[in-house]
Amino acid sequence: MDETIYPKGSTALLLIDPYNDFLAEDGKMWPALSEVAKSVDLHANISRTRGAVREAGMPIFILPHHRHKPADFEGWTHLTPSQRAAHQYQLFAVDSWGGEWYPGFGPEPGDIVVKEHWGASSFANTDLDVQLRQHGITHVIFIGLIANTCIETSARHAAELGYHVTLVRDATAAMSSESMHAAHDINGPAYAHAIVTTAELVQQLNVGGVQ
Repeated sequence: MDETIYPKGSTALLLIDPYNDFLAEDGKMWPALSEVAKSVDLHANISRTRGAVREAGMPIFILPHHRHKPADFEGWTHLTPSQRAAHQYQLFAVDSWGGEWYPGFGPEPGDIVVKEHWGASSFANTDLDVQLRQHGITHVIFIGLIANTCIETSARHAAELGYHVTLVRDATAAMSSESMHAAHDINGPAYAHAIVTTAELVQQLNVGGVQ
């Protein structure tokens, strides 16, 4: 268990892409994510993490992916494979049920919703960095989806910008156990300052890990 101290005035929870298309049983991506999500008890751990962070008086930032429209990416010359696939399936389509917040995981009063990210990084071409700095945030805790894409890319970006980064390994999911292993056991230790379970994080927040 990591012994990181989470400063109350400068720690935030960053929740990435809490959309129906990822988290709901009828969501477009749920069939691909469900096996891993169920194995880590994803929904319960996202809820538990959110609750513990709120109880500790820390802010929550919602980091949403771009909500697709049929004409998006026209004229683009260098779409990534992920962008191309997301556009093909119209994930999180504008004005669709799949592009709505999963019940209970959307923003609540006081939460901050940053601009939608077009690729995997929640920092690239958004206001996330300025929002964090203006709120005095130095420590960021990442949860949400997907572990080896948006979570990993955003968390790496955060580390490069000088933030203290925590990954919560069972409050995220991926399309395979191999992807989860790569995200948390191979790649994560190269940049993350702490890689913890939900239970470990909650214990830290409850027993003196906040100052």
